[in-house]
Amino acid sequence: MLQWVRSILYIVQATVMMPVVGLLYAPWAMFSLNGAYAACKAYSRWCIWTARWLIGLRCEVHGTVPQGEVLVAAKHQSFLDIMMIFNALPRAKFIMKKEILYTPIIGQYAKRMNMVAVDRGKRGKAITKMLEDVKSGRIEAGQLVIYSQGTRVAPGVSAPYKAGTAALYEQMAQPCVPVATNAGYFWPRRGLYRRPGLAVVEFLEPIRTGLTKEAFMAELETKVESASDTLLRDAGWTPVDATPR
Repeated sequence: MLQWVRSILYIVQATVMMPVVGLLYAPWAMFSLNGAYAACKAYSRWCIWTARWLIGLRCEVHGTVPQGEVLVAAKHQSFLDIMMIFNALPRAKFIMKKEILYTPIIGQYAKRMNMVAVDRGKRGKAITKMLEDVKSGRIEAGQLVIYSQGTRVAPGVSAPYKAGTAALYEQMAQPCVPVATNAGYFWPRRGLYRRPGLAVVEFLEPIRTGLTKEAFMAELETKVESASDTLLRDAGWTPVDATPR
């Protein structure tokens, strides 16, 4: 019962802090891309820090965090893994649903940071434009983050890896850094309860360029799923925990 109370208090304060941080940084963010990134990193760090002392959830990033221009293909289980990845990368650019642009605060900052908002079925066109803008210098390069399964997937639930990641890998001709996580065990897709423990985002060894689409997708899925399952088992997850909340 106490953990339920702590979980609800955590969610309330995190929700309140989002517009507070957004408004405090707004003057800087309007005139500087650095300001927009600083605002979102400040909010992410606040949520990560308060999770430690309020709900007993520690967050760690393992592996080598990429610094240059690269494709990052991540496992997506929770809003927590978004914040951890964003906070870890110097200049993360997420591929996201277009609908997110219309959400308060998050949408405005996503636009300011040139996140790649796509309509379902038109992702290739949006990514092509983004790459052209980077090459021309119209927008700043960074680490392009894609969730290969296209949505949040709870621990223990199977979902196919989308072919769009392979198309992007081929188009960018850059190494791809896979990312595993166990965040969904502690911070589920649905529900208010937050488990105490250690949430991890792990940057794995890059997948080299030049692979066929089939070979790339096979290696990506094997690496991400295997590492994520290991992190989940280390956290104490069992298949019975996979029941949606």
